Amino acid sequence: MGKFLDKVYDARDGGETKALYDEWAASYDAEVTENGYVTPDRCARALKAQGADLKAPILDFGCGTGLSGLALRLAGFERIDGVDLSREMLAEAEAKSVYRNLSLITAGDNPVEKSGTYNAIAAIGVIGAGAAPISVFDTLMKALGPGGKLVFSFNDHALADKANEGRLAEWMDCGAARLLHREYGPHLTKADLNANVYVVEKA
Repeated sequence: MGKFLDKVYDARDGGETKALYDEWAASYDAEVTENGYVTPDRCARALKAQGADLKAPILDFGCGTGLSGLALRLAGFERIDGVDLSREMLAEAEAKSVYRNLSLITAGDNPVEKSGTYNAIAAIGVIGAGAAPISVFDTLMKALGPGGKLVFSFNDHALADKANEGRLAEWMDCGAARLLHREYGPHLTKADLNANVYVVEKA
């Protein structure tokens, strides 16, 4: 797959994850593009199709180099804020000029001071093996106000851990959230890796 994609899905702690993404920042776009990374576009189109307000602020959580923000902008979203734990990744994102604000966070931070600040949150390619734990899903759902939408993806590695979809089911089973969209499809087309894209609405 590539220098970094070959090892990104290995388990590691937050500090090791940050170090990997810091080192990867300069070549990230080229490597994932070469491997046919289509999940940002799939997520942005799914969120738009589910009626998210294109003019309302949206948070791109784990924005990385900004490929997700670029996809959101191309889908018509106008006010995009991004957060990430890698300063080097954020520098690449800033160069794309699609974000209203960009902020550095540390693992475990709550990225939203007040619940309901954002009508929609994106966590594209963020949760799963070698990245953020499933607890991030709870954090992001709690950051939304009633009717807020979360778009996110679980690639094949994340889907192999039943705890990930299990947490989503917990939110839906108790009526705290409603599943608007779930579609299995390509993630890294050249690496034969797929992903589910979801849009969830908070009750």
